[in-house]
Amino acid sequence: MSTFKAPKGTYDLLPPDSEEFLAVREALSAPLRRAGYGYAETPGFEDVELFARGVGESTDIVTKEMYTLTTKGGSRLALRPEGTASVLRAALEANLHRTGNLPVKLWYSGSYYRYERPQKGRYRHFSQIGAEAIGAEDPALDAELIVLAVDAHRALGLREVRLLLNSLGDRACRPVYRERLQEFLRGLDLDEETRRRGEINPLRVLDDKRPAVRAQLADAPLLRDHLCDACRGYHARVRDLLDTAGVVYEDDPALVRGLDYYTRTTFEFVHEGLGAQAAIGGGGRYDGLSEMIGGPALPSVGWALGVDRTVLALRAENVATDRPAATDVYAVPLGEEAAGTLFGLVTDLRRSGVAADLAYGGKGLKNAMKSAGRSGARWAVIAGERDLAEGAVQLKDLTTGEQEAVALDKVAAEIVRRLETTAPMSSSGTER
Repeated sequence: MSTFKAPKGTYDLLPPDSEEFLAVREALSAPLRRAGYGYAETPGFEDVELFARGVGESTDIVTKEMYTLTTKGGSRLALRPEGTASVLRAALEANLHRTGNLPVKLWYSGSYYRYERPQKGRYRHFSQIGAEAIGAEDPALDAELIVLAVDAHRALGLREVRLLLNSLGDRACRPVYRERLQEFLRGLDLDEETRRRGEINPLRVLDDKRPAVRAQLADAPLLRDHLCDACRGYHARVRDLLDTAGVVYEDDPALVRGLDYYTRTTFEFVHEGLGAQAAIGGGGRYDGLSEMIGGPALPSVGWALGVDRTVLALRAENVATDRPAATDVYAVPLGEEAAGTLFGLVTDLRRSGVAADLAYGGKGLKNAMKSAGRSGARWAVIAGERDLAEGAVQLKDLTTGEQEAVALDKVAAEIVRRLETTAPMSSSGTER
């Protein structure tokens, strides 16, 4: 056994669990591709200042959770704790906003890193699917992204996801609310660090999860009561569009999310089956982020959905994902000549789109057939010297046990035909 283990708070993805994660990634991204979002991929680390400016210097992510390092050349870098700032930086650097085709629609998938206390659903390394619509201020974009996430959850078979919705106002109305909230917070019994946070960004205090703090926040002023007419109208339009799309949501006036860049629309997807870490994704509008990181004014909106937490939600609801068979055909050669012949057959099947595997290592018939059963294959192709001398192989149905001789030069076509006629129904949304 290896003396090395995965670092604390991380996990390895291996079969068969990795197949479930791949299926979730595919389901979460599929609606985005249909809606015109192009794929973006950014480095796993960025300049520290990108997150300090964008995410916010007073946030827990920047002050406590970022993994930072100094290169040999003296540059300060951080493993990315979230995706929006990185994707926006990449879009600006590539001048995608200058093509005249706004909004720029991008989706991405990757690993992110935060130094947190590990527990179920909260890891130091985690996976997300994200989407950003950059360069347009339109309630329909906010609604579109929410609908795409809802459709992804439905396609997976999830039924117990709740959507929380709020508005955080904008530069016109939030300063007035900020002053009211700071005045309220100064009258509470808070520790020094929380008081300091309240002076820098009081909305962060509303996101505090400690029971002693939350109890004191029960009578805190609500941002929805301080929205300007423009923000109130914008939020009403988002709600109307969600109603039209048949999306069920809950108004949550206390919802603020954990990042500084959000404005107006903010939302979160939660699942009670996850316990304390109930959020499985969320996002919102961030109209000022581009300017925060040195770009032009580009009103934008986006979200990120946790792959690992979505998997936990599926397991909580006992929902199986739709996964293609890892192996459809398993070839069992008996002898060196058969090994060469069936290697060629397996290669041809794979090139025809059939998932095929071969018994390697010169296994005997008994052990090879055990391996065929464990592979999940529907069909086994067995060949020995006598079969090859007759120009045939044995095709065995591993479900029924029926076996028959098939001409070697026709077996590939016959396998494809049988797989097409016996293709299993999709398991998406069915119970385990």
